[in-house]
Amino acid sequence: MNRHTAAVLIAAACATAPILASAQPPQVLTYRCIGQDKKTYYGQTPPPQCAGLPLEMLNPQGLVVKRIDPLAEAEQKAARQAEEAQKRKAESAQKDRQRRDKALLATYTSEADIELARKRALTDNDKAVAEIEGRIAATKKRQADLAKEQEFFQGKNKPPAKLQQDIQTAGDELKVQEAQRDKRHKDVETINAKYDEDKRRYIELTRGAAPAKSAAAKK
Repeated sequence: MNRHTAAVLIAAACATAPILASAQPPQVLTYRCIGQDKKTYYGQTPPPQCAGLPLEMLNPQGLVVKRIDPLAEAEQKAARQAEEAQKRKAESAQKDRQRRDKALLATYTSEADIELARKRALTDNDKAVAEIEGRIAATKKRQADLAKEQEFFQGKNKPPAKLQQDIQTAGDELKVQEAQRDKRHKDVETINAKYDEDKRRYIELTRGAAPAKSAAAKK
């Protein structure tokens, strides 16, 4: 064999080597796990006994090339989802705070405006209480009239069903009206708390720091 022929054969071998390599079948991996029954299971696909359990992937030489832990992966996924949800919640809260701050500055031009709005709200609440008290007084008067009418039937005939119904209705109305009055009384605290917070935040936004509460305000 001369040098030329040898060179041709070597070149041909080099050219066909990649083709032969690519023609090699891919390595078949085997799945392995220890089942709930403590037995070891193998399979070209994850054995049914391995569902939800840690898996190992083995190459043809029996070496572990990858480990799969479904429980750990599920926990990591849940942790990522919780972190993303917390992040979205924080971003939403920040946007909401910015929106409320913008609305606050658009509503008031000074601390005096806040106090004026507080006064109007308290005055409206007082008017509502007065109206309810008037309805309560009227209902109580009606109850008194119905009670006198009921006395007329004592020792005689049974009171008419309509009278009994009117007495029941008046009692129910009185309970509703008294509950509304009590709520309005509690609303005074809610109103003051709202405008206290509006004022605190307004000062914080316009001056850069929240005011310190006075000793009298703390009492």
